[in-house]
Amino acid sequence: MAEREEIRGWLAGRIPADWGVSLEGLDLDDHEVLITVGLNDVENVEGDLDVARLGRIQRFREETREPRIRIAQEAQRKFGRVFSWAAQCGQVRQLFTHLALPVMTRLRLAEREVLDALVDAGIARSRAHALAWCVALVRQHQSEWFKELKQAMEGVAKVRAQGPKLN
Repeated sequence: MAEREEIRGWLAGRIPADWGVSLEGLDLDDHEVLITVGLNDVENVEGDLDVARLGRIQRFREETREPRIRIAQEAQRKFGRVFSWAAQCGQVRQLFTHLALPVMTRLRLAEREVLDALVDAGIARSRAHALAWCVALVRQHQSEWFKELKQAMEGVAKVRAQGPKLN
């Protein structure tokens, strides 16, 4: 996708080299671009490794807050979307400020019963929360299939972009 590569290149030029991060991921839709930077993993840790990784992410978040905000604001003006940040250290990933957009859907009785059962069981606070929980569960258990689907869609978009232009 040409736009993804343009954003990737732009970010490569804007993210300061002294942060010592790599651009691990770039997720985008019509409303938001989520930038995931990779931090160097912690070494020789005494205690809980994941807690140490989370600590490294928190330190990065605090130390880079102002320049990240400036980069995101500049990117939003340039690309017309909200830019959000996440950081990953080892297997621990944390999203910083990001969008949570409302989505409207129509559900039949049997589908509403599933959501209501999750609410009644205390797994979810509301139908909206239950639906978000279901989406996260599908994404977690179908991650490989989902990656293949996204790659296929990117391939289709690339072929469309290379096709003839109509006036």
